[in-house]
Amino acid sequence: MTTPYELRLELHCAVLADLDGSRPKSLEKALAYQVDDMAPEAEAHATEADFQTALSSAHATDRLVELWRRQLTTWDYAEAPVWSTTSPRTDERRAEVYGLLRIERVTCTLLDELIPVVKAAGPVVISDTFRPWYTPESQRSRSYYWPAYRRLLTDKGWPAQAVADLDTATDRVVERLSDPTGEEAYQSKGLVVGYVQSGKTANFTGVIAKAFDAGYRLVIVLGGTINTLRAQTQRRLDMELVGRENILHGSTESESDYADDPAWREGRFLGFGDLPSALGAFDIVRMTTRDNDYKSLLQGITALEFHKHKPGRPLYDPENLHGCAARLMVVKKNKTVLAKLVKDLGKIKTPLDQIPVLIIDDESDEASVNTTKPEVEKRSAINEQIAKLLKMLPRSQYVGYTATPFANVFVDPSDTEDIFPKDFILSLPRPAGYMGARDFHDLDSALEPGERTFANSNEKAHVRVIGADADDDDTCLQEAMDMFVLTAAVKLYRERVDGLEDGHFEHHTMLVHESVRTNNHRELHDRILGLWDNAGYTGPRGHARLRKLFETDIAPVSAVRADGHAVPATYEELMPFVGVAAMRIGRDGNPVIVVNGDKDLETGEADFDKRPIWKILIGGQLLARGFTVEGLTVSYFRRRAGNASSLMQMGRWFGFRRGYRDLVRLYLGRSEAMGDKEIDLYAAFHALCLDEESFRGELERYAVLVDGYPQITPAQVPPLVSQHLPWLKPTSPNKMYNARLELVRSAGRWEEPTAYPQKKASLVRNTELWVPVLESLDQEASTYAYHFTEENTVHRYRALTGTLPADGLLSVLGRLEWEHPRHFSPHLRYIEEITKKGLVEDWVVLAPQHAGAHGKALRLGTEGRRYSWFERDRRRDRHGLFGAVSDRKHRGVAHRIAGALGHSGDPTTESLVAERRGALVLYPIVERLHRDAFDGERIDPGKVVLAFSFVAPAAARSANGQVVQFTTISPTADAIIDVTEINHG
Repeated sequence: MTTPYELRLELHCAVLADLDGSRPKSLEKALAYQVDDMAPEAEAHATEADFQTALSSAHATDRLVELWRRQLTTWDYAEAPVWSTTSPRTDERRAEVYGLLRIERVTCTLLDELIPVVKAAGPVVISDTFRPWYTPESQRSRSYYWPAYRRLLTDKGWPAQAVADLDTATDRVVERLSDPTGEEAYQSKGLVVGYVQSGKTANFTGVIAKAFDAGYRLVIVLGGTINTLRAQTQRRLDMELVGRENILHGSTESESDYADDPAWREGRFLGFGDLPSALGAFDIVRMTTRDNDYKSLLQGITALEFHKHKPGRPLYDPENLHGCAARLMVVKKNKTVLAKLVKDLGKIKTPLDQIPVLIIDDESDEASVNTTKPEVEKRSAINEQIAKLLKMLPRSQYVGYTATPFANVFVDPSDTEDIFPKDFILSLPRPAGYMGARDFHDLDSALEPGERTFANSNEKAHVRVIGADADDDDTCLQEAMDMFVLTAAVKLYRERVDGLEDGHFEHHTMLVHESVRTNNHRELHDRILGLWDNAGYTGPRGHARLRKLFETDIAPVSAVRADGHAVPATYEELMPFVGVAAMRIGRDGNPVIVVNGDKDLETGEADFDKRPIWKILIGGQLLARGFTVEGLTVSYFRRRAGNASSLMQMGRWFGFRRGYRDLVRLYLGRSEAMGDKEIDLYAAFHALCLDEESFRGELERYAVLVDGYPQITPAQVPPLVSQHLPWLKPTSPNKMYNARLELVRSAGRWEEPTAYPQKKASLVRNTELWVPVLESLDQEASTYAYHFTEENTVHRYRALTGTLPADGLLSVLGRLEWEHPRHFSPHLRYIEEITKKGLVEDWVVLAPQHAGAHGKALRLGTEGRRYSWFERDRRRDRHGLFGAVSDRKHRGVAHRIAGALGHSGDPTTESLVAERRGALVLYPIVERLHRDAFDGERIDPGKVVLAFSFVAPAAARSANGQVVQFTTISPTADAIIDVTEINHG
C-alpha cells in the first residue's frame, strides 16, 4: 500500500518534472493539474498547506527537500532567463521565483531554511550538448546513498552553503553521464578540475553516491599509483559512503578491516541501522579493502556477477537494475593489478554491454595519460589497460579528477579509445576557507617592497627564504624546526584559551621535501635528528631562539591575521606550552617520520587515520602527489620540477587550515640549481598560479552559451592553456597536443601576443613599422594611475602617449611579421572585424617609461628619441616564444581607457577615456643575448623586439555574445608543443 509520504513525493515529482526546463508557475495550480492522474488519496496532498506541513518536519536530506533543492537551484543559477529580471544566485532571484510560484511567506521561510540560496560562484562547465535524463522524475524514490552522504557531511559540521555547492557540482557531473537505464549504450568522458588538496574526493564521493542511486552498478575508482594513496581513498569511501553494515556484511566488529581504526571504534563511520537491502535499498559489495588491492578472483569470480530479477530482460532494465547490489573497487594504477581486473571481467557471465559502469580516475593526469609518440601504435602500460576497460565496457563512463588538468586536455581528441574528456570539463570553484597558491603570493599588488607589511602581503606573512648556502649551513632548517615547535605551542595555547577540547588540533606536521632519492632522505633524517637533539627546546638556549622568532615573526603576523583566534601577548604567556609541544613532537625519541614507501627507511608510521601525528615528515614522490598531510603547518621545500603540473602537485601546503591559517609558514628555496641554470622556486609557484588562474578564467569566459549552444567543446580547450615562465611547461612534453584557433573576440580584455620573430630581417621590418608610431607620441611622459577602490591599491606609472586612428593601427598590425603567424592571426581577425564595423574609432598608444635612476633607455628612428626598454627573454624551446611580456601594473589604465573598468580616480587617465576607443601598450624589449651589444642608447634595429599588448573597446562585442571561433586539426607527430594560441600573461 502506498503511504501518504510516497503519495506526496510522487505528486511533487510529477509537478517538478513538468516545471523542469520552464519558468516557475503557480504551485497550487500545478499540484491540482497533476493530481487528476493520480490515486484519489493523493488529493489530500495537492495543497500548499500540506507542503508546509511536510517541510516543517523535514530535514535537509529528506527526499522531498532533495527534489525541490534541485529545481530551486536550477532556477537560482539560470543565466538571464526570459522570465527573470534579477541576477542569478541572489536573494532577489529566489524571491522572484517564490513570487511566480505564488506561495505564502511561511512556505518561503521554510524553503529558505532547508534550501538556502547558493550565492557563491558555481562550477564552470565546458560541455558538449547532452541528453537530459537526470531529472526529479528519474530520482523519484531512488535516492538513498546521496542523502546518507549529505547527512554525514552536515553532521561533520559542513556549512549548509558548502553542502549545497557540492550538491550542485555533483549534479553537473552526473547529468552529463549516460542514462544507466537507456536502451542505447553511450560512453561519456569528462574531467573535473579542482584545486590541490581542496576537496576533490568529496566531489567524486558525491558523484558515486548519486551514480549508485541512479542505477550504476559497478564503480571502479583508480586511486593513485602508490599503495598508501589507494588505501587512503578506500578508507574515505568506506567511511563516508559504503558504511558499517556494507563493510561488515554479516561479519563481527572484530573481523572488520577497520577494527584497529579509532574512527571505527568511535562510531564515525557512516551507519544505516541495518543492511540497506533490508531497508528497501540495495547493498554495496566491496571488491577491495583498505589493506587489499584488487586480486584475481579465481573460483570467486561469481562475486562480479550481477543477479537479474527478470532473467529475460537486460541488466540495465530498471526492474533488474534497481534491485541488484552494486560493486565498488578502489584499484591502484598499476599495470599488473589492472590486467587482473580486465581478465576477470572477461570471464563473468553477465554481458558486459549491459553493465552500467562508472570509472573515477583520481589524479587523472598521473600515469593514465598515454605518453607514447603519436606515430607509435602501442600505448603506455597503464593507459593501455584503461583503454581495454573502456573498450570492453560499452556502458562505462569515465570521469577524471585532477588539480593539474593540462595533460588531460592535451590528449588526442580523435583517439576514441583514450581518456580525452570529449563530453565535459568542469572547473570547481575555489572553496571557502581554502589556502592555495594565491594565498602565498601578492598577485596584482601595486605596493612597492618597502610598503608591504604582514597585513597587506601574503608573501611577507607566510613565506620565508631558504638561503643559497642551505646545503652547507643548517641555520634555516633549524629556524623552520623552531617555527614548527612554536606553532605547535600556539595551537595548544588556543585549545586552552579558546575553550577548545583537548586534541582539537589532532595533527600537527612539518614537511621537509628536498629530493626523491632515498639516500638523500637517509642523510636528511640524520641531519634533522641531530638538530633536534641539540635544539635545547626546554633550556635557556632554545627559549632564547624561540622568543626571538616569536617576537619577530609569530606575534606580528598573528596580530593582523589570526581572524579572532587567541594570540599570546608575550612569549612568557606561551612558554608553558612550548615544553609540552616539544615533548609531543619528540615522543618515543623520534620526531621524524620518513614517508617514501621504502620500508627500510620508515622510522614511524604516517597513518593519520590510526593515531594523532605531531611529527616532521621527510618525503619524496609519495608526498609529491595525492597524499594528504594532515595538520601541515610548516613546509621546508627545495624540490625542483620541470613542469607546472608536477610542481603544483608538490604544494602539499595547500589545503584547509581551520584555526591556524595565520601560523602557516613556507620555507622555500629562491635559488636552486636545475641543470645548467638557477631557478627561483617562489617565482615558479607564482607563474603556475598565474597559469592556473588564466586557464580557469578562460574556461569561465567560454562557458557562456551562445544561442543555447556551447561556444567551444572540450576538444577545443588546449589553446586556453598558458605558460608564464619560460622553463616551466604546463605538463610533460609527451602529454601535449594542440588545436587551431581562428578568431578571438576580446572586448575589454588584456591580450598579449608572444610569438615575435627571431630573424634579424623580420625584427628590422617590425621596428620600422613601429618607429613612426613611437615618434608620434608626446615628447614628455605623463603620469597615469588607476585606483582599485576595493583593494585600496593604486597602479601608477609614467608613459609617452598618443592616438592612432583604427585603420592606422590595423595597417601596422597587418604588416607585422611573426615567428608563428597563426598565434596572432585570431586577434588580427578580430581587430579587422571591429574596425570594419566601426566598433573602434581609435587607439591610445602608451609607451611606459621607467622612473628615476632605474631607467633604461635606447634611441630609435631618425629623430633619435629615447624610449625605456624592458628585459624579457624567450622560452628555452624550439618555438622561441616569450612568456609574459607586460607589467601587470600597466593594465588598470589600459582597461579604463577601453571602458572595461570604472572611474580611475585619476584626472589624467580620465582625459583619455572615450567611446569606441582601445588601448595599446608598447614594450621595446632587449633580450639577454643582445644586452651587451649596444652602448646604452643606440641599438641595431634587428636586436630589439617591439612587443605590445592591447585592450579592445569593452563594447566591441559580437551581437550574439560569441567569443571564439575554431577549426580543428588532426594530430601529427609535430603537434606536441608547449605554446598557446591564447597567452594572457
